[in-house]
Amino acid sequence: MTFISKVILSGMVCMGIIATSSAQSAFSVRLDSLRKTSSYTQNRRKPRGPKPIKKEVSFGYRLHTNGWSIYTDIGKVKSRSYRMSDKFYRVNFWQIELSEKKDPKQEKLTADQNTSGNTSNYCYGKINNFYAVKLGYGVRKLIAGKPDPGAVSIHWAGVLSGSLGMLKPYYLNVYSDPNAIKYSDATQGNFLDQRLILGSAGFGTGLSELKMIPGGHIKSMLHFDFAANRKSVMAIETGFSFDYYAEPIAIMANQKAEPYFFDIFVAFQFGKRW
Repeated sequence: MTFISKVILSGMVCMGIIATSSAQSAFSVRLDSLRKTSSYTQNRRKPRGPKPIKKEVSFGYRLHTNGWSIYTDIGKVKSRSYRMSDKFYRVNFWQIELSEKKDPKQEKLTADQNTSGNTSNYCYGKINNFYAVKLGYGVRKLIAGKPDPGAVSIHWAGVLSGSLGMLKPYYLNVYSDPNAIKYSDATQGNFLDQRLILGSAGFGTGLSELKMIPGGHIKSMLHFDFAANRKSVMAIETGFSFDYYAEPIAIMANQKAEPYFFDIFVAFQFGKRW
C-alpha cells in the first residue's frame, strides 16, 4: 500500500469516527429534549390547587317526634375525578347514634309538697325508659345546588343500622312504701295514684334490671349544607326514620306496646373535612 493510500484510508477512518460521535451527540441531545418535554407534559397534567378533600367527621343532635338522639358520622368522599372531589357529590359514612324514645303523651309533673317540704318531678304513667345504641352505614348524594362558600347545597341521605335497645324500669317514690316501686300488677294502684306519688326515684334506680332488645333502624332525609367553607360541615337535616325491635316496647301504662317506632325528625350537624 502506498503512502498516499494510507493517508486516504486514515482520513476515511477519522471521518467515520467523527460522524459516529456526531450522531451519538445528536441522539443524546434528542433524548434529553424528549425527557424534558415528557417531564414538562407530566407537570402540566398534574392538577393544580389545594389537596383534594377525602374524609369528614361530624356530630349532631336530632329532635324526634318520639324522643331525641345524638350521633357521629365518619365519612369518606367518593369521586370519579380529582376536580369533583371538593363537590361532595357522594359521601359514604358510618354512623353511631344514641337515642331515647319517649311517648308523645308522657307529661312531666311536679309532685305535691311532701312531709319534708320538698317537691320532685316525675312522668305520670311512665313505666319504662327506653334507650338504643345504633351502628349503621349510610350514603349521601348531592341533588341540587353547589357546595360553595355562601351557597346552600341539598343532598339526599339514607342510613341502614343495627340497633340494640335497652329497656329500664321507671321507679317512683310513694307515701305508701318506704322503697321505690316500679309498675306491676301488684303495685299498679299506688303507682298511678297521684295523691301518693312523691316523685321519681332517679335515673340510677333500676339500672341493674336493664333488658337488652335487638332491632333494626332505617332513615331517609334531606341534608341542607350551608358551611362557610368546604373544610367545615354545618348542616340541617330533616326526614323520617323507622325502628323495629324483636319484642313490643312498653313505655306508658294503659297503652298498647308496639315493637316499632315511626319518627319525623329535624337535626343540626357540625364537623370538619380534610
